[in-house]
Amino acid sequence: MTNSVEVRITDPENEANELVASVPMGETLLDAAIAAGADILATCGRRGRCRSCRVKIISGDVPPATLQDRVQLGLEDVQEQFRLSCQTRVIAPCSIMLAPPRTESGHQILTGSNEEGIGDLAISPGVEKTFIEASAPMDEHEQTTDLGEILAKLPDGTETDTSLSVMRQIPNVLRDESGRMTVTTFNNRITHVETGDTTEHMYGMAFDIGTTSIVGTLVDLTTGEELAAVGNVNPQAVYGGDLMSRIAYAQFDLKKLATLRGEALNAVNGFIEEACEIAEISSEHIYKLVVVGNTCMHHIFLGIDTSHVGLAPYAPAVSGAIELPASELPLKRAPNAVVCLLPIIAGFVGADTTAAILATKIHESDDIRCLVDIGTNGEVVMGSKSKLMACSAPAGPALEGGQIHQGMRAAVGAIEKVQIDDDMHVQTIGNAKPIGICGSGLIDAISAMMDAGLVDGAGRLRHKDLEDLPEKLAARFVTDGKARHIVLAPADETGVNEDIILTQMDIRQLQLAKGAIFAGILMLQHVMEVPNEDLDELYVCGGFGNYISMESAIKIRLIPGLAPERVSYFGNAALLGAQMALLSEEERTSAEEIVRSVEHVALATHPTFQEIFVDACNLAEIDLKAERKRARQAARA
Repeated sequence: MTNSVEVRITDPENEANELVASVPMGETLLDAAIAAGADILATCGRRGRCRSCRVKIISGDVPPATLQDRVQLGLEDVQEQFRLSCQTRVIAPCSIMLAPPRTESGHQILTGSNEEGIGDLAISPGVEKTFIEASAPMDEHEQTTDLGEILAKLPDGTETDTSLSVMRQIPNVLRDESGRMTVTTFNNRITHVETGDTTEHMYGMAFDIGTTSIVGTLVDLTTGEELAAVGNVNPQAVYGGDLMSRIAYAQFDLKKLATLRGEALNAVNGFIEEACEIAEISSEHIYKLVVVGNTCMHHIFLGIDTSHVGLAPYAPAVSGAIELPASELPLKRAPNAVVCLLPIIAGFVGADTTAAILATKIHESDDIRCLVDIGTNGEVVMGSKSKLMACSAPAGPALEGGQIHQGMRAAVGAIEKVQIDDDMHVQTIGNAKPIGICGSGLIDAISAMMDAGLVDGAGRLRHKDLEDLPEKLAARFVTDGKARHIVLAPADETGVNEDIILTQMDIRQLQLAKGAIFAGILMLQHVMEVPNEDLDELYVCGGFGNYISMESAIKIRLIPGLAPERVSYFGNAALLGAQMALLSEEERTSAEEIVRSVEHVALATHPTFQEIFVDACNLAEIDLKAERKRARQAARA
């Protein structure tokens, strides 16, 4: 049965008359507003190409802003919680306010006439299609060529050299349909010729190849409209849950490297096909792909040996921007595309971080901001337009459910929220019976247990004075030999007919994972001399980051204790940056400039890192001298 969610709608012209709608989870805010009888328009037909349906989020959880939100509304409005109601899904009870009427300028933004913030993203993908009518050479004395006849019909500046694959296409296309043909160019170089007029069909795809998942979007390169979104778990995960595991698997073994590469290529090819089926277009009309990922994923995708990326000094084989035909990879589902990979910052700070900087615009900020991509391979970037510094914070798989006793990825049945009063109450994804716990649930559980006095600041499960706890809570502590754990959900309430438990080792794994992320932030704050009060804003990026409770994340010291208004979800910033580079060659060029301006901080070799990391692993600030004294006394006892 579909869960219904309540949405409250306020009209600024009549705030006393609050409307309420109850809609199925997954419906859009626009659907909710219409169901409630609100006066709201969607001029572009719900395609995210105008601003007429925008609303302001007053309270409650909503998904991160989409590419259309940022293109149509601009960065400032997005930060003020404005959203396009046709693009924003209902995921939890929330309150919204209809935006007052404003002059329609959505299409102008898409054509580059807007001059504010990210809204000035002019669509200039570098791909152009020109319909021409050319004639095959007829006079032997002229000594012209097929290519020459085509170039004569194209705009000045079109390059005269072209690829072998295009040379092979030209003779038959030129002589079919009396030379009526469409020529596709990328940055003035011919990349494809085809019979007839196909100028209305010009598409591209952006991909973020992550350690845990691969996600992509299909975009109309003429309008900027997102036509399809695809994604799933990275199939390489069976060869290791984190980067070092995959590097170790294929180290100095090119056959195993080919296995990993084959998994990635097959996945991307499959996603291209899936996206084209959703949008009902031909994959032959995809002409540009932008791919981002961490250094390891980047190298594997290209078939470059990752062995030395896993060895000091962790240097990438290549780091600059790459541009090559899809046939060279090969990506058979996009035979006419040019594949563009954004540049890499350092060994473990990859092109996905470059794209995230591009998306968050912290390289253009007057104030000091920080972006944190929380995941298996976390990255931290801090700074402003004056200076940027970046580091890698390898958290490992614990935040994705790996190395946790009953851990799992965020799927139906995973415990995602925990509340404690006189007993413990869990909430699962899909409201199904619990079958395990995912990373966001783990963070929430530890935070709630700290508040309830079940776990101390050093991460130790309570082991004495259990009689002081409420009876139901005390009963959840179980000792198995010398090991102690706590029952999150008893067997008769689960979907696996066994207790879902949290062990002391699970807590230690979480501490190591969150400690890596927090230490990365603390280290950049230390090196740049930026205390919390000078950090204007922190963006939490990445698929995992969108589902955690910020309150819980601050409680366990995963991120600094900033005021709530200074911490923002940013969604998949890497994918958004890839989309921006897809739609704009100017943005793709900016990515190269960004990389040249970023200073990489190698954490492991920094003299103060070990001390910072040890402190960052604690769930609360601890007097280390007093703690060591207590440990010695306990050992003597």
